[in-house]
Amino acid sequence: MASPLPQIDQRPVRKLVEPLLRFVRLESAGSIVLLLATIAAVVMANSSFAPKYFAWLEYPVGFSAGASLFQWPVHLWVNDALMAVFFLSVGLEVKRELRVGELTSVRRAMLPVLAALGGVAMPATLYLVLNHGGAGASGWGVPIATDIAFSLAVLAAFGSRIPVGLKIFLVTLAIVDDIGGVIVIATVYTHKLHPSYLALAVLVFFLCLVMNRLGVTQLTAYLLAGIAMWWAMYQSGVHATLAGVLLAMAIPVRIFIPPDALLTRGRNRFDEFERSVEQEGPLSRDARHHLHMIRFGLDLSESPLDRLQGILHPWVSFVIMPLFAFTNAGIPFGEAHETGFFRDPIFYGIVLGLVLGKPVGITLFSWLAVRLRLADLPHGIGWKQLHAVSWLGGIGFTISIFIAGLAFPTGEQYTMARLAVLLASVCAAALGTLLVAMTCRQSVAATEEG
Repeated sequence: MASPLPQIDQRPVRKLVEPLLRFVRLESAGSIVLLLATIAAVVMANSSFAPKYFAWLEYPVGFSAGASLFQWPVHLWVNDALMAVFFLSVGLEVKRELRVGELTSVRRAMLPVLAALGGVAMPATLYLVLNHGGAGASGWGVPIATDIAFSLAVLAAFGSRIPVGLKIFLVTLAIVDDIGGVIVIATVYTHKLHPSYLALAVLVFFLCLVMNRLGVTQLTAYLLAGIAMWWAMYQSGVHATLAGVLLAMAIPVRIFIPPDALLTRGRNRFDEFERSVEQEGPLSRDARHHLHMIRFGLDLSESPLDRLQGILHPWVSFVIMPLFAFTNAGIPFGEAHETGFFRDPIFYGIVLGLVLGKPVGITLFSWLAVRLRLADLPHGIGWKQLHAVSWLGGIGFTISIFIAGLAFPTGEQYTMARLAVLLASVCAAALGTLLVAMTCRQSVAATEEG
């Protein structure tokens, strides 16, 4: 009988790693890192490090293939390449909600869907009223988005005092908001099209759908196809990040081994693995084969969509979104004061759209949906609570800044739009937090009286 492998004392490693793991498991951890990256960018852009910060944004990074050299500045790699992975993550969440989440039931989905519609229509209308016929009219898409990470982080701070139905309402609203943002990016901010490359991107997308239909579960195959689709989309003139959303729609959401079959096969494989270890040792060929088959069975018992979400989540939350914030939130405040940004209709159109248009639109359309009997308020939730959460919809940040980069071709307008989004998001977060805290206090008081 082969001797067992010696046990390794992992306590010192666990002591070092456990605090980091506890932080990563926090519901708001990604938002904390995102906030720190935003603050770092603002500080860098308004300090003696500003020249180095802006030089880093323009630093060329690339690779060579034979005689060809492909280079982009850092900010383009972040905004056009890494953000495609972010939109892939958004697309996976959207597809999951459509197949197994809140959006599967028309009746349950109607309230957040119509609320999101109001949260898109009202800010856009308010912005256009202030900028109609002006130089900034194309920026109406900037105030329509809701940053799901920041808005949920605010709710997470209240813990169990927030009804589950209210969290679900905000999550679903933000996801529908993301869908609206993607549609706007694809239809409004695509200018010059190259049909041949667009056709190639569509062809790759259909290839991914065929792989899904044939039961292909290897994520590598989809990701390689996604890279090809991203390149074709970039060449076509449509913003390349939309390749991430299309790829997400092609990732299988079904499982290929049901739980009962997994348990039966798993027990048999574990028995065979145990016999191989006893007879030949844990590093034998048979033992490693059984381990491989156990791992393969576990992969098939979880949908490829869920597996990919699990892989992407830490990278998106702790790397891509903070990098995007650090790259795009560096706004020199001195320039804003000198050029009179605060008097420009672009600036206050975005601020009013997010801070005022969002909560008014969400609340008004929710009220109309209930009044017209198209939807019902979630159980245990009153209008005061829903209205309080609607203010968190004004936290635009990530996608709002992203759309601003597409809407405004000049550096001055882009800087103005980013500053407006930053200010509006802070105001919306502060007001939303205050109103949610007040409704929580009133709810607790009513419970105690009852």
